[in-house]
Amino acid sequence: MTSLSFIYGVSLVVFAAIFATTTSLQSRRHAALFVFGDSLYDPGNNNFINSSITHKANYPPYGETFFRFPTGRFSDGRLIPDFIAKYAHLPYWKPYLAPGQHEFINGANFASGGASAIADNDPTAISLEAQLRNFKEVVSLLKQQLGDSEAEQILMNAVYLSSIGGVDYEAFDVQYPNATESEMENYVQVVIGNILNVIKEIYALGGRKFAFQNVAPLGCTPLLKQLKNLTKTECWKDTQALARQHNQALVTAAKELEIQLPGFNFIIFDYFTTLMNLQFNPLKYGFKEADIACCGSGTYHASDCGIGDYELCRNPNEYVYFDGAHLTDKANSRLAELFWEGGMNVTAPVNMKQLLELELQPSEIKKFREEDDDGGATNDE
Repeated sequence: MTSLSFIYGVSLVVFAAIFATTTSLQSRRHAALFVFGDSLYDPGNNNFINSSITHKANYPPYGETFFRFPTGRFSDGRLIPDFIAKYAHLPYWKPYLAPGQHEFINGANFASGGASAIADNDPTAISLEAQLRNFKEVVSLLKQQLGDSEAEQILMNAVYLSSIGGVDYEAFDVQYPNATESEMENYVQVVIGNILNVIKEIYALGGRKFAFQNVAPLGCTPLLKQLKNLTKTECWKDTQALARQHNQALVTAAKELEIQLPGFNFIIFDYFTTLMNLQFNPLKYGFKEADIACCGSGTYHASDCGIGDYELCRNPNEYVYFDGAHLTDKANSRLAELFWEGGMNVTAPVNMKQLLELELQPSEIKKFREEDDDGGATNDE
């Protein structure tokens, strides 16, 4: 994959100029965090929908390490957004769909296990488009509770964090096992197009700061290795190729939005490369096992964690993967640290800490509106 530091050289200069005029995160009210995504980010929203047991993680041993009970997170503990929230001094969210009071001034987490950018790929999950609808409800509530001006300030300074696409490419591999290179490229563009449509709608509602986690090395998970009867050193090439194409296309698309949309700021966390490094150099990062999952059945313990006859490791902190496709609390912690304050080789043009600290002013909201009214870039371009 092309070095992120090379790709974002120009963007860093622009971002640094903006960032130099801002105040620190500690000197003002914290920025909210709105989260969209699939099972890598789901805090338990699927507990509240009619979905299959394989789309839920609300039973033991999920959650055993940190929360001490299953929350619906696909891990023994916390997910990357949880660590980001911790670093930003935000509380851990309840799932958006959980009943009761929510503090939406801190943001919300709409992610759903099995979610996809192409809704038809898994209609039993909360698709990215449906998550956008939920976000629009939050926007309406914030405006009712705080008034338009304060709500708009929160929305403008919030970070919109997303991790989506993996489910789409897993579905494509199953549906089109003999796909041509052209068919793969076209499919990637459809996925990216659907993501961009959602981003543009969030932008139209006031969002200006976007953080993308790119797609995982899908062909190297314990689940794919088990399904395809691969050795520990092998990865499934087709799915891996789709992930790489998606990640390159995401960079291109984000940079185009930066040009089209006034005030659009973005970062991309290279989850693909950082997880590959973790998986192929586990000892370097404090892990003993990176190919076999901690919980599950089969050659790589990659399926049915917590269901039927499964095996469970004694110490999840020694493992990169908790189940066949999801990481342990410790592995998520390692990657979240890089997302939060890593260099340009892992997150660019800046890191999450710097993006959260970027403070946009009400005057800039007015300026962007005037540019749109005068025929400037809008979400329809």
